[in-house]
Order: sequence, then C-alpha cells, then structure tokens
Amino acid sequence: MSRVEDLWERLVRAALRRERTGTDAYGQPATGIAGNVPSSLAKNRDIDAILRAADEIQDDDPNVSRILCEHAYSLSQNLDPNSEGRGVLQFKTGLMSVIKQKLAKREGGAFDRSQDIARLLEFYKHYREKHNVDKLREEEMQLRESGAFSGNLGELERKTVKRKRVFATLKVLGTVLVELTKEVSPEDAERLIPDELKRVMESDATMTEDLIAYNIIPLDAPTITNAIISLPEVQASVSALKYFRDLPKLPGNFSIPPTRNADMFDFLHYVFGFQKDNVSNQREHIVHLLANEQSRLGIPDDPEPKLDEAAVQKVFLKSLDNYIKWCNYLGIRPVWSNLEAVSKEKKLLFISLYFLIWGEAANIRFIPECLCYIFHHMVRELDEILRQQTAQLANSCKTENGVSFHDQVICPLYEVVAAEATNNDNGRAPHSAWRNYDDFNEYFWSRHCFDLGWPWRRGSPFFLKPTPRSKNMLKAGASKRRGKTSFVEHRTFLHLYHSFHRLWIFLVMMFQGLTIVAFNNGDIDTKTIREVLSLGPTFVVMKFFESVLDIIMMFGAYSTSRRLAVSRIFLRFLWFSLASVFICFLYVKALQQKSKSNELSTLFKVYIIVLGIYAGVQIFISFLMRIPAFHRLANQCDHWPLIRLIKWMHQEHYYVGRGMYERTSDYIKYLIFWLVVLGVKFSFAYFLLIKPLAEATKSLVKMPDLRYSWHDFVSKNNHNALTVASLWAPVVCIYLLDIHIFYTVISAVCGFLLGARDRLGEIRSLGAVHKLFEKFPEAFMDTLHVPLSSRTYLHTNGQGLEKKKADAARFSPFWNEIVKNLREEDYITTLEMELLLMPKNTGNLPMVQWPLFLLASKMFLAKDIAVESRDSHEELWDRISRDDYMKYAVEECYCAIRHVLTAILDDEGKLWVERIYEDIQASIARRSIHTDFQLNKLALVISRLTAVMGILKEAETPEVHNGAVKAIQDLYDVVRHDILAINMREHYETWNLLSKARNESRLFSKLKWPQDVELRAQVKRLYSLLTIKDSAANIPRNLEARRRLEFFTNSLFMNMPRARPVREMLSFSVFTPYYSEVVLYSLSELQKKNEDGISILFYLQKIYPDEWRNFLARIGRDENAVDSELFGNPSDILELRFWASYRGQTLARTVRGMMYYRKALMLQTYLERMTAGDMEAAVSSKDATDTQGFELSPEARAQADLKFTYVVTCQIYGKQKEEQKPEATDIALLMQRNEALRVAFIDVVETLNDGKVHTEYYSKLVKADINGKDKEIYSIKLPGNPKLGEGKPENQNHAIIFTRGSAVQTIDMNQDNYFEEALKMRNLLEEFHCDHGIRPATILGVREHVFTGSVSSLASFMSNQESSFVTLGQRVLANPLKVRMHYGHPDVFDRVFHITRGGISKASRVINISEDIFAGVGEDIQDRAGILQNTALDAAMNAQFLFQIGIFTAVPMILGFILEQGFLRAVVSFLTMQLQLCTVFFTFSLGTRTHYFGRTILHGGARYQATGRGFVVRHIKFAENYRLYSRSHFVKGLEVVLLLVVYLAYGYNEGGALSYILLTISSWFMALSWLFAPYLFNPSGFEWQKTVEDFRDWTNWLLYRGGIGVKGEESWEAWWDEELVHIRNFSGRVMETILSLRFFIFQYGVVYKLDIQGSDTSLSIYGFSWIVLAVLIILFKVFTFSQKISVNFQLLLRFIQGLSFLLAVAGLAIAVVFTDLSIADIFASILAFVPTGWGILSIATAWKPVVKKMGLWKSIRSIARLYDAGMGMLIFIPIAFFSWFPFVSTFQTRLMFNQAFSRGLEISLILAGNNPNTGL
Repeated sequence: MSRVEDLWERLVRAALRRERTGTDAYGQPATGIAGNVPSSLAKNRDIDAILRAADEIQDDDPNVSRILCEHAYSLSQNLDPNSEGRGVLQFKTGLMSVIKQKLAKREGGAFDRSQDIARLLEFYKHYREKHNVDKLREEEMQLRESGAFSGNLGELERKTVKRKRVFATLKVLGTVLVELTKEVSPEDAERLIPDELKRVMESDATMTEDLIAYNIIPLDAPTITNAIISLPEVQASVSALKYFRDLPKLPGNFSIPPTRNADMFDFLHYVFGFQKDNVSNQREHIVHLLANEQSRLGIPDDPEPKLDEAAVQKVFLKSLDNYIKWCNYLGIRPVWSNLEAVSKEKKLLFISLYFLIWGEAANIRFIPECLCYIFHHMVRELDEILRQQTAQLANSCKTENGVSFHDQVICPLYEVVAAEATNNDNGRAPHSAWRNYDDFNEYFWSRHCFDLGWPWRRGSPFFLKPTPRSKNMLKAGASKRRGKTSFVEHRTFLHLYHSFHRLWIFLVMMFQGLTIVAFNNGDIDTKTIREVLSLGPTFVVMKFFESVLDIIMMFGAYSTSRRLAVSRIFLRFLWFSLASVFICFLYVKALQQKSKSNELSTLFKVYIIVLGIYAGVQIFISFLMRIPAFHRLANQCDHWPLIRLIKWMHQEHYYVGRGMYERTSDYIKYLIFWLVVLGVKFSFAYFLLIKPLAEATKSLVKMPDLRYSWHDFVSKNNHNALTVASLWAPVVCIYLLDIHIFYTVISAVCGFLLGARDRLGEIRSLGAVHKLFEKFPEAFMDTLHVPLSSRTYLHTNGQGLEKKKADAARFSPFWNEIVKNLREEDYITTLEMELLLMPKNTGNLPMVQWPLFLLASKMFLAKDIAVESRDSHEELWDRISRDDYMKYAVEECYCAIRHVLTAILDDEGKLWVERIYEDIQASIARRSIHTDFQLNKLALVISRLTAVMGILKEAETPEVHNGAVKAIQDLYDVVRHDILAINMREHYETWNLLSKARNESRLFSKLKWPQDVELRAQVKRLYSLLTIKDSAANIPRNLEARRRLEFFTNSLFMNMPRARPVREMLSFSVFTPYYSEVVLYSLSELQKKNEDGISILFYLQKIYPDEWRNFLARIGRDENAVDSELFGNPSDILELRFWASYRGQTLARTVRGMMYYRKALMLQTYLERMTAGDMEAAVSSKDATDTQGFELSPEARAQADLKFTYVVTCQIYGKQKEEQKPEATDIALLMQRNEALRVAFIDVVETLNDGKVHTEYYSKLVKADINGKDKEIYSIKLPGNPKLGEGKPENQNHAIIFTRGSAVQTIDMNQDNYFEEALKMRNLLEEFHCDHGIRPATILGVREHVFTGSVSSLASFMSNQESSFVTLGQRVLANPLKVRMHYGHPDVFDRVFHITRGGISKASRVINISEDIFAGVGEDIQDRAGILQNTALDAAMNAQFLFQIGIFTAVPMILGFILEQGFLRAVVSFLTMQLQLCTVFFTFSLGTRTHYFGRTILHGGARYQATGRGFVVRHIKFAENYRLYSRSHFVKGLEVVLLLVVYLAYGYNEGGALSYILLTISSWFMALSWLFAPYLFNPSGFEWQKTVEDFRDWTNWLLYRGGIGVKGEESWEAWWDEELVHIRNFSGRVMETILSLRFFIFQYGVVYKLDIQGSDTSLSIYGFSWIVLAVLIILFKVFTFSQKISVNFQLLLRFIQGLSFLLAVAGLAIAVVFTDLSIADIFASILAFVPTGWGILSIATAWKPVVKKMGLWKSIRSIARLYDAGMGMLIFIPIAFFSWFPFVSTFQTRLMFNQAFSRGLEISLILAGNNPNTGL
C-alpha cells in the first residue's frame, strides 16, 4: 500500500511541478507549485502568493520553503476543512506531498517546528542582505532621475522588475512571520522579533504598494514606477471623484485603503452594497473616461489640476443619453428637474452610480431600458439619503447580512430571465412560448413598468417564472405570467412575404402595370389607363393579406401583449378589409357602368378621386417625413392626439427606431440610386421579357384544339391555360429575381466610382511605390502626422528644400519602424531591410537622402553615361536627370564624399578637398565639366573612393589606419594625374603645397577616424551607393510585403481626418472573443503528419519558402540546416512555434497584430515629445527622430496605456487552467510577452454545502505578473451561469465591463493587424467627430484583409469574394444608401453609445445567431418548353439564358480588381481565377446557402456553425463528403440532371443541338458543380490509392447497420436518422409532402411518351404505371427479405426469389415481343420510376412516426439505402475513371495549391516511393 501512496504522491508532485513553456521576468522557465490553487480557494489570494514565494526561495533554503508551504496548507484547511470544493482535495494532497518531499530532503535529524519562526527571521535578514535591499530602490531612483529618454531605459526596466519581485517575496515572508507569532505567547513574540526588525519589516511593506494588482491606472496603490498616475489629466480626474461636502460622512468601520482618500465610489459602495471589485473596476473606468475627455479639451497646467466642467458635461450626456431619451419617451421627468442646476460633483455621482449598476448587471446588460429603470429609482433613493445627510443602507438593497445590490436587484431579474431561457429547449421551442432579452426589454417601453415598484414587487406577473417545458408542449407557467409585450416571432415561410411586403406589393403592381401596357401594344389611351387603374384593387387586396399575416404572426401573444399593439393590428385588419371590399366593388361597378361612348362613368370618377386622395395623402406625408425639419416638428407634436393616432396607425410606436431619417440631400442621393436601379430593371423587364411574350400569349389563347401528349386536366376549354402558365412562369421568376443582378451591377459601378474618388488604387504596383516614393514624406505629414506650424512657415518663406528635408526627417522613423517590423515578421531579408531603411535626414547634407533601394545601381548607370557620353555638359546632365533617383544618387555622392573627407582629413587634406570641389563648382558654372575633367577615367576615381569607404567603415586598428591613409593617397594621385584637365596655374600655391606634402609622405597622415554614429552611417551608406551594382526594382521580393507597402503608401494620398496628438486622440479598446481555438501551435502539432505524410511544418516551409529562409537567418541558423537541429534548443523551438502560429489562424497572431496599436502609439508619443507648453520646440530638436528605446519610455508607455486597451475574453480559461490544458499555458505565455494584454474569463467555483454542489460564477480579469504567472485584477460575482443565449455574445457581454475608452474595435481571433495600419488609428477615430449626416457616426466600418488568401485556390476565391463584397458592396451601403449596419469584426463602435444600449451584440437564443448575416439569392432552374416559332419568344428565352449564366454577378469582383490592381492585372487575375475553376466553387457554395436557407425557412433550427481554422492539407474521404453534401447538393444535382435528360428526350427540339446547349449549358454546369465540386477541390481527390481506400470506407459505412450510440460518421443508418432530425412539427411535414409531390410529375409526363401507350392519353395509362411500380417494389422487398427472419425457411425463400426473377424476366420479354413496349421504353420507365420512388421515400420520411406505426419503416429504410448506394455510385464512377490517369491528380494539386507547395508535395510523394504515407 505504501508503494501505491508513494506513486500517487510522485504523480501529484509531477503534476504540480510540471514545467510550463513560459518564462518569468528573468527569462527563466517558470516552474513550481503556484498557479494551481483551486478557484474555490481563490478568495484568499494569499495562498497563491505564499506558494509563489516558496517556489522563489526553494533553492536558497528548502526549510523556509517548507514553512511557507505548511502555512499555505493551513490556510487552505481553514478555508475548506472538509475539502468540499472542486479540486481542493487534490490540491491539498499534492501540497502535502510537496511538503513531505521537502521534509525528506532534510540534512539528518528531525525538524524542530518551534524553530520555524527563528529560521524565518534569519532567512528574512539573509534575503535582504543577498539582494542588497537598501540600495535596490536607491539605484532605481537614480536611474529614473537620469532622464526618461536616456540610454538606461532597459536597465531601469530590469531594476524595477527585480525590486518588485524581491519586495513581493519579503512581503510574504513578513506576513507568514506575523501569522506564526500569533500562535505563541506575546512575550515570546516580543522576544523573537526585535523592535528594529519590526521597523525594517514595516518599511519593506511600504515598498510593496505598487505590487497591488491594478489594470491600467494604479488608483489603490500610488506608484512612481507607472508614469500614468502623474499625468495631469489623470490627477484631475482622480481629484474630481473625491469626497465632496454634500456627501454624508461614512461610518468609521467602513474600510478604505490607507494609500488613498475616500471618494464618491466608497460612498456608493457603502450605501448600495456593490461588489468591491466592481467598484474598483468602475472607479478606474470613470477616471479613464474623464481623463481622456479632459485631454481633448486641454491639459490642466495648474499645480493641482482641476477637471473642466465641459469634460464632465460631455461624459454625463453621453453616458446618460439613453436614460434621458427613455424618460422623454415615457413622458416622465428625469431625476433632476433642471440639468443646469446640477453641480459637477452631482453629475459625477450620477455617472458613477449608472456605471456601477451597469458593471454588476451581468446578463441584464442586454436589457438597457431595465437599467434605466433601476438607475431612475436608485437615484431617487440616493437623493433621499443625501437630503437626510446620514450615510445609511439603501432599502432596495438590504439583506439579512447587510446590503447587496447583486442579491437584491440583479438576482431576481436574472432568475426570471434564466427560467425563460431554460424553457426554450435549446432554441427549438416556439419563439412565442418564451421571453427573450428583447421581450423583457420591451416591457420597460411603457409606463406599466412602474408597476414593478421599488424595491422590486416580487409578486408582479413580470417576475413569475414559467412552468418547466414538457417534451411535447409548453404549458402556461402561470395564468398571470407576463409574456410578449408588442411583438412575437414565429417560424414560418410566410415571413418571405410578411417581412418584405412593400417590395412584393411594388413588384406585383409594376408587373401588372407593365403587362397591361404590353397587351395594349404600348398605347397609352383611355382603355389602357382604365385597365392600369386596376392597380387600386391589387394594392388594397395585398395590404389586406398583409394585415391578415399581422394577425397570424401575433398569434400566441394576444393575452400578454400591450392592448395598443393588439388593437392596432385588428384596426388595420378592419380598415383594409373594408377598403379592399369597397375599392374592388367600386372598380367592378365602374367597369359595368361604362357608357357606350367610352366616357368615364360617375362611379369611375368617384373611384379615381378616392384613389387620388389616398395616394396623395400617402405621398404628401412620405414627402414631408423626408424633410428633417418636418420630421422634428412631428416628433415635437407627439403629444397631440391626432398626430399620435396617425403615426400609430401608420406604424407601431416603439422606443427603438425613432428618428430614422436623413438629410434631404442624402435622401435625394438615395432616391436617384434606386431610380437608376429600378429604371434599368423595369426597362429590361418590359422590352425583353414582358412585351415579347404578350404577342405570343395572344396567339396562344386563340389557338383552338391544342392537343397534349398527356392527359390534360387544365387547358381544355380554358384558352390553353397550362401552356400560358408554363410560358410565363420562368419570366415571372426572372422578373422577381433580376433586381438582385441589376443592384449588384449598378452598386458595383457606384462603389468603383466612389473608390476612384477616394483615390483607391493610385499605387497598384511596386513600381508605383518606387516612382512616387519622394512624395510619401509630404503626404505622410499631411495625413498621419500632427499638424506643425513650422511646416507652414517653411512653405510660406520659400524654403522648399528645408521643408522637404524636415518632412523626410519626421517620416523616416515611422518608415524605418515599418521596415523593421517586416523583417521581424520574416517577410524580408536583412539585406532588403538595409536597402529599404531611410536615413534620418538630420545631417548637414543639403538634400533629402532616400532609401538605398531607390538609388541602388544608379551610380554605376550614371558612370557609364558619363564615360560613354560625347555630349555637351547640358546634354549629359539632362540624360542623368531623366531618372530622378539617378540624379539624387549623383548629388548625394557628390555632397557625401565632401562631407566625409572633410570630417576625417587634417588641414592640408581639407585644403585639397576644398580645392577640388571649388574647381568642380567652377566647371559646372562654366558648363565645361566634360572638358575640365577626364570623365573616361571616372571608374578609377570610383574604385579608389570605394576602397577608402570600405576601409573607413571598419573598426580602427593601426593596420587599418595605415591602409586608409594609403587608399586616400591613391585617390589623390588618381585625381591629380588622371582626372584633372584644368589649368592648375590659377591656384599654383595650393597645388604646390599639396605636392610638397605628398612627396614628404605627410599628406593625409593624420586621419580622424570616424567615431560619430551619424558619420559612420554616412560612410557605410556611401560605400553601399558606390558598390551596389544590381537593381533593387524588385525589392521587396515577398508578395505580402509588397502588398502591405502598396496599401499603406496608397492610403497616404487618401482624404482622411487630420491626426490629433496622441494625448488628444480618442481612447479605444480592442475586444477579441476566444473559446478553445488554437492559441499557439505546439511542436508535436507542427510535426504531426497526416495520412499523406504531410506535417504542418512541411506545409508552411513549402508554401512560404522565402519566409522560412528569413526565419532561419533571423535565429542564426543555416537555411540548409535539418529541421531536427532546431529541436535541440528551447529558445529556437519557441521561436519556431511562434513563426508557424503567425502564419495560421491562431490567437497568437491576433494578439501580435493588435499589440501593434500600442507600439504605434508609443512611437507616435515618443516622437511628438508632447509637453504642456512647447511641442514645436521639442519636435524640431535634432534628436527628435531618434527612436532608440521608444518602447521603454515611461511617458510613451503611459500615454499608450491611457489610449489603448486590449481585452481577450477567453471564456473557459479558468477551466483550461484547472485541467492544465496547453491552451492555458499558451495564453499565459502571450500575457508574459505582451504586458498590456488583459484576459477576461468566467471562473466556475464549485463547493459542497450539506452534500449539495453549489456553483458560483465569477467574471475575472487577469494580467501577467513578474513571476511568469497570471495576476488577478478584478473578480466580479455573477448571478448565475452567464450563458443563457448565444455563446459568443454572452462571452463578449461578461467581459465588456473590462474594456476602456470612447471606442471599441471588435476583432475575431482569426484576424490580423499590421504596424503600418495601426499608425492610422487615431485618424480613423476622428471619423466619429466628422460630419456624416444628421447624427454622428456610431459604427465605423473597417476593411478586413483575408490573410489566408494565398494558401490555396479556395482561400483565394473566398478572399476575393470578401474583398469585392466589403470594399464595393459595403461602401455603397454606407454612401449613398446610408443603410450599412455592423458587418465585419474589424468595425469600430462608439463604445459608450453601445454599452448603454445593450452592448455590441445581441444574444437571444437562435434569434440573434450571428452578428453579421448576408443572404445570397439562389438560382432557379426552370424546365423550358418551346411551343411556337416566335421571334419574340426566342428573345425572351435568350434573355433568360443571359441571366442564367450569371456573368453580371462577377462585375463587382472585376471592378474591384480594376480599381486596386489596374486593368491588365485585373484581367489576368480574373482569368486565373476562371482557370482555377472559381465559378465551380461559387456555384457550389451558392447551393449550400440556398439549401440551408430553405431548410431554415421551412423547419427553423438555425445555428452557429464553428468554422475550422487549421491548415487544409487533409484528404477528405468520399463517405465524409457524401454525408456532408448528399441532401444539400447531390440530390438536387441529380434532380436537375434528370430534368435535363427528360428535356433532351422529350422537349422542344426545333433549334437542334445548338439550341439545346444554349438553353441548358448553365443548368448542366450548375448540376455538375453541385455533384463533383467537393471532390474536385479535395486534396489528393484523384489519387488512385486514395480512391480505392475511399471506396472501401464508403461501402463499409453504407452497409454497417449501427445501433445504439453509433454516430453518423460510422454508420449509414445512424447518419440517415440524423438527417431527418430537422423535420419536427406538423407544418414542416406538410410542407415536405407538398414539395415532394413534384417528383411524381416525372412519371406523369414520361408514361404518356412510351411507345407502348400509342396515342392513348387516358388516366388508365397513368394508373397502370403505378401498378408496375408496386410490382417492382414487391420484387425489391422479396429480394431484400431479412436473412434473420428467414433463417428457418432459407430454401423456400430462395425458391420464391428465383421464381420471381424468372417470372419478371419472362414477363418483360413477352411484353417486348408481343406488345409495342420497346427497349427505349424500359430506360424511359427508369426516368419515370426513380423520381417517383424518391418522392414516396421523401413523404414517408416526413411522416416517420406514422410509417413506423404502420410497420413499414424497415422497408423504407432499405429503399433509402438503395437510393444512396445508387447516387454514390453515379458520383464515384467518374472519380474512379479519372483516378486512372496520373496527370489528373497532378493537375488537381496545381489547381488547389500555390506552385511552391504543389512542387514540394509532388517531390515528397516521389521520395516516399510507392507508399504515399511514408515519412517525408
């Protein structure tokens, strides 16, 4: 038994001390027993701190470590003595094992525990001496006082971290020491701890104030290590919240931290019982809001900064705007009678109270008007307490144990919301049967909400919970339970009409009118007008139908809805009932009384007057409502009963959606757009669809005795109604659907023009970047830099060069940081980085120095031109100046050589340089450079100069120094004897002096070696200019690097709001929801091979070969090194993991991208050097562009933290930590690498109380700490499980309270960001203050780049589709349509606006399933039958064919390509996509959307489908694809194929094969795409070995019968049952039955075409076909009779089967010989019976319960298996056929993946030999 215990202890010890793949503050692996404290013990944070300290000192003194562990154990024992909490028993056992392990390591003898205090005392002293504690803080202060921007920033950071860590350990030691002394007598304690040591411990304790956990601003622990607390705006905000005189004094026993004074939050905390961490969180939140608002108004410069009244007013109005509007809507006064009379302190008190309510409201945040109600009453309660001037507990929040806002206010609301959510049957219950968030919120849109009273009246119907839902129905919870308020959702296909009734009415009326005109030959006469006026009855009848649907849609909520809402519906029904009867009666009577003279009758005139009045009133009111002034006037007159009645009858008066109007100019633009779209649409419809068919229809209805080949039910004596209907049906469908195509085309054109106006695509290529680079600095300063008055001064004074140089100096640090980030991300090589870097331009050279990639090889080209030139001086310079950058290179070399030589030479050397340059200048002035100098010897001079610069760039040694002297002397000789052709007599003395010095070998002997950093950089640059021979026109080579630089530089020329200084910009948060996706790829995941032997690492190496080489170079590895060499170094492994993760859809990539915001803000702050007084002087200083150490600047970090917050809401991080999942370790590692990263999660704490599990939920925020762990900042208790609705919005909601700032950007965890784009963020945020219409913008749309577009062809298709939709489609929705709502995750929200209105996303189950929905329109397949030789009919058919091709839907993508890539590149890109079969993919995906949209309409049950985010290199088995797409695509595809075959066999064939091809090619394309696209785009889809394995797997799956617990992927039967789950209710079964009837039409049509029936069209033929079908089914049943049942009469069964087979064959042979039955008839019968069988099967599955009761279910299942086997074989045979040919597989691989990976994959398969699964 002891061995078992020992093994258990070893196991626990190993688990507790499991090494984490992270580093602590010293860069060492973070290990130990800390961080494993169960959440149920987490209330006492001392345990974790003690265990961290025990880990820290383990190596120094195991005995003391043991003492700390024992104390931690005793604390845990006191907290949970019975180990009832989840994980507590395991934790205690593990901790005890660790203690035993420490005891086992004792150095002989037993421990005397009485000596523990003495050991602790001695160790305390030893630890202080070891770390030199007395000097630690002093050294830090000295470094800090040396200057924030000094070179000691890195050392300062290390000192600060070390101090924090040392004092944290000392604090733990002191705390444990004090606790241990409590166990001994006071006398012994006094003796053990001397007074002097007590004073030392107290002094040390004061040094740990800044170790108290805080988020951004250390309010509870003032610290000098964080500069944010010293910012004047922050100090002013903190001061504004202090306790003011109108607040009653708090009782003495109320605890306030000694590090700060009491404030109004403490008062609210005491009165209402808010949670402590909620108060701390909102205190920082309000300070943050106020500080940022103050910074926009101006920085306070007083010694004691004061907050401006304007800042408070703005925050007050923004935060309580929804409350004020709510009060106005309900007609009640806000809690203040006169806002002007409310003091600044009172406003801050109200703001604080509101956000404290909001911060603790949990799920009730989705009910914003409920929060207004709570706030309204709590302020009244607060006013009463202030009036009494006595601090007392609020009555509404009192509990038995004190006061709790959470228990008394939020929990009752949560409980009823949770009860309703529990009753929704996971979203499957009817929406009318339970209340969602919006239903609860709507209750507070009327004054009835005040019936709830205050405190809550728990007996109110609102709080009554429903009775738990039974399996079949929802019983009424209580007769008085409050249900729906004004709206109820029903799942029904009637929504297709009800939701878009205006569009239906408009389209139907226009179709009717155009048809009437067409049948009157286009004549607009009295007869036509009379018929057109029949639109009146059509309108009122359709409105009547709408009112009927209103009644149907409200069914189930009449008893609980507001009376006004119900009465309005019935009044509208009554109104349109009477109107439709009256108008129809009037119109019919008017037609009957038509006079013979064709004059209008009196009744007809009355009819016209009635219509005119109604239409006139409607148009007049609509027109007035489009004018903002009238709209505002109508709102102001809302209290007039007549106005309210009219508005109420027109539309139900809701709290939301009011004031939805725009400027008149915006409305005119909107109107013009739709006039164009509809004008084109109706012109097309009239001239190409309706008018051609009008003549054909007239001829058709007059044709007598038109005979059909089948039994005709409809058209006999009915003017050939069936033929007319079949002729018009496709035209009507095209008419209804083509508006989408016209909108797509016109919106694309409009979006293209808007993009061109915004200057998109001006820089489309790398060549454009090179060509326009010299304009970038000025453009950057005009857009992304703060405005500087010095630029204006230089411009107005004509100092153009100085302005350009100053712009370049300020632009260069930003450009260089962009380039360095590209290198860090491994997109460019080190050489490319050096070529792309831009000089600082702060030197004395009289020119702008450009990056080397612009000037590379230009000197050699200029030399060749000069050497070979026989031109004059002017012509020579003109040839050089044709290339601007060649001219710049020559000028820079000319000036730089002079600058360098002058700097290093002595007096005589300088004399020589000056003499040469004066001669050159004189020659230039005389324009005789080609005669005064031997330019053909220029190469000699350049070679000597190159030698000089090559030596000077090295470190100085005596040998190198002598070499430099010799090189300069050689240069002198070449210039003196070979180059100069001037007359030296003019300066004879100078040349004589130089010659004498040269002959005496003292010329140039005293060199001043370049030591200055700038001079050395200039030498190195000059050397590069003189030596780089290769052109850099293709730098950078990486396509992603090019794309990013092109996109960034293009945006410099766009119109955008001017940037404000960082200190004045809007603050913002980035918000990323995360569940359990990949955080960081582990080494094992990277090495794991799939069935093809391909690992993720191999895949990435092949798909990003250049980036892999750059990565190896960055970590110092040879590019030819074997991968296994990387795996021996932990540092390299970690870098490899990050490199791979940064190329996948991982959280690590998203975090890196978002943290670029902080980096950009730090750089911008650092370079702006903002001071309260003189920013200009600071910016213009010489070192203003020096960015070294900007990331360590305390001021820069403080400003960045004040303006930017990043919260990742990792919902189950707490659970992942407890289960020690690698995701938790990786998230902790991300926090360590990104200090500003905050992680929010839901912590579930389980405890056992009286044998029952009690679960509590906490919303927590953590950050990294100095020990390599995570540190808890806030922990706010939730009323229960926060997931009541959709998971993702609930995840966002619980963590939204931890965000900060005026804006919040929502980022999904598969998105990225780039440093250069982060530089634009402050410009983007200024859009909130730009003029976008009547209302300020509350959502800013941000373009998203799909970074997976380069991975494969499919990824490229989706990326291009996304780009065309977002860039063109969304642009038009925003302007001119002004209807754009939140679409993409990069969108930026006005944070305060949204959090006070329910949050950034909705969470009601199923109803709000996704934040962004875009529904496509499906393609309708029609069976066309030509009847007449009619030109007009052919035109209509051709029009249908044109639209069926759908070529117009590609227009947005083409225009997007043209706009951003240029015409030629756009054509190439589009053709490339076509060659990669993108049309096949889009057609297939359209089928997916159509299928599931239709299924949801019929049966409901929409759900969020999580998408895979890995690398797609896995071959999908045939069976898996079949399961996924059988019902959505394969069945429909085969149905279309059957239609096309039937049409080919029996359809109209007048035009021959060409006519058939033209009419059906798009249908064939669609059908084949639906059948084979999944296999065409399947990796290794046509590899023979895979095909054989797939067939075996498919047959096994098909024939395996399964059983209980068997999943659909294992058995066909289980899968088939899963496919039928969606058919749940009666209406769904009826609709499935009706739709399945279409399959019987095949049989009805085909049997009358058989040769055996001749010309007989009687119904008996059709009836006989059913008899034949029944016989076939009986035969099938005979041959598939169960072997288990027939085990006792096998012989008889086989005899019957054989006899049946012989009889069937004989009967068929006799029928062929003795009747007219032909072989063709047999195949035709198959075309007839296969669809009929499927129709019977579909109806049987729809009525599964009934069929089961009849005992026929097994037979139906057998038939279904046969059909799936047949469909599978039809699809599999072509795949198997093409798999025989190896080139097909090769073609498919190249089709799917990029060239690099395709080549790598093929080589790997070759190296693998015959087995494709062997190691690669």
